[in-house]
Amino acid sequence: MANHEETPEEKPETATTEPREKATFGMPLIKGLANTLSHILRNEPNTIHYPAEKRTPFPGYRGEHRLKRDELGREKCVACFLCSTACPAHCIEIVAEEAPWGDREKRPRLFNIDMMRCIYCGMCEEACPCDAIELTPVYNIPSRSRGEKIYNKEKLLSL
Repeated sequence: MANHEETPEEKPETATTEPREKATFGMPLIKGLANTLSHILRNEPNTIHYPAEKRTPFPGYRGEHRLKRDELGREKCVACFLCSTACPAHCIEIVAEEAPWGDREKRPRLFNIDMMRCIYCGMCEEACPCDAIELTPVYNIPSRSRGEKIYNKEKLLSL
């Protein structure tokens, strides 16, 4: 071991030898309690009394579905199946028939939407080329059974 001089390795100082910093939790605690107290004492109502008062949905809210009619009072849907193809929940069922009018080939004989399976994503509305289906801001249509939440063409046209 010629030419090798042994040097003692320096050990780094550990943080446990330094004094602990002063705890500063008092001021944030006071600010948090003041914020809570200001929210409690404000005069704004915090709740909506639901049966008497109804919440107004935000713009762009996607609620219950509706089929639109054209200027002549006929359903706008041409049974192209794009809405049922675009639906990720597969809740739209369409059966087409020949249209009695000369301006289109088909119309839906059966148009059902299972609202219990629907995720209200709006993909059907975006996929429709003739703007026949839309999601309305209506959000509270009660029902007593699952069968009442399967909307047929007549119910969708009446909404």
